[in-house]
Order: sequence, then C-alpha cells, then structure tokens
Amino acid sequence: MPNTESRTRLRDIVRARSFSTGGSVKLASGRTSNFYFNMKPTMLDPEGAHLIGELVLDAIADVPADYVGGLEMGAVPLATAIAVAGHARGRRLPAFFVRKTPKDHGTEKLVEGLAPGESLSGKRVIIVEDVTTTGGSSMKAIEAARKDGAEIACVVTIVDRDEGAVENFAAAKLAFRAILTIEDFK
Repeated sequence: MPNTESRTRLRDIVRARSFSTGGSVKLASGRTSNFYFNMKPTMLDPEGAHLIGELVLDAIADVPADYVGGLEMGAVPLATAIAVAGHARGRRLPAFFVRKTPKDHGTEKLVEGLAPGESLSGKRVIIVEDVTTTGGSSMKAIEAARKDGAEIACVVTIVDRDEGAVENFAAAKLAFRAILTIEDFK
C-alpha cells in the first residue's frame, strides 16, 4: 500500500475510531475544544497500529536515530508499533517511554524500557506523541530524555491539532513532523 493510500486509510480509521465532535472537552494542554481525538482505539487496533508504525518510519526515513519514545500513556503503543515496524524493515529502533512521575518503588526512574546498563546518554531519539496541541506533552518527554543525556533528533505526532505546536517546536529549534493534521478531518 503506497504511503498516500496508507495515510488515507489511517485517517479513515482515526475518523471512525478516535475522532468526536460536539460538547466541550478539556485537553492535556489545558485548553477546551469542541472536537476531540482519543487515539487509543486507533493505536490499539491492529491495522491502525500497523499503519502508524509504517507511516512514522516513512516520515523519519531520513532521520538517524537510536531510540523512539515519548510520554506515557500515548507514546507507549506508538513507540512499540514503530519499533516493531522498524524491526520488520531491518531498522533497529528500540522503544522507551517517559513516566509522568517517577515510580515510588523499584528503580524510581522516569525513563523506562531500557535494559540494565543501557541509557539514552549520547543517543539520538525520536519523540512521538499521539495528538499534539501546543507540544507540551512532548516537551515533558524531551526534558526527561535530555536529562538522561539524549539528543532529540525529531518530534513526530500522529495528529497535529494545528494550535501552536509547529511554532513552539520551531522556537525550540526542534524538527517536527505530523502524519495527519486537523485539516484531514474537516
């Protein structure tokens, strides 16, 4: 399935499984909106996850990176789908995720998914997010990854609501790519 067909099919799945309008919904950014994307039904759908993995890999084909990850909860299925799709293509891109708060037991780490002895130190990472409004959730993941020594190669979102993320990432000198935007749902 060519990229254009895959993107169209993903848009159709998102529209059917994850997009709603009407009412007033509070977003992670703190803003309110009359439309909402709950991407979990798409990210956990076999075809949706497959398309996400493939389309993100296409979007970052020119970006050298060592890991892919982002802020829990949304980035966990995304990073997993991308890592699995990468393996199928022969591109090693292990996944990680950043906790919103450290565990109060065990290793008490913010960055999870790395094997003993592994770290993000000196590694180039792709930060992923399911839906982006202003980019705040990605910035939390970026801060934690940088604290662990990572260099941010790129930020990728599945859906950009087109409410400031492009400008905020540009101001932070971070490359940003969106698979879909709100324009795809009008």
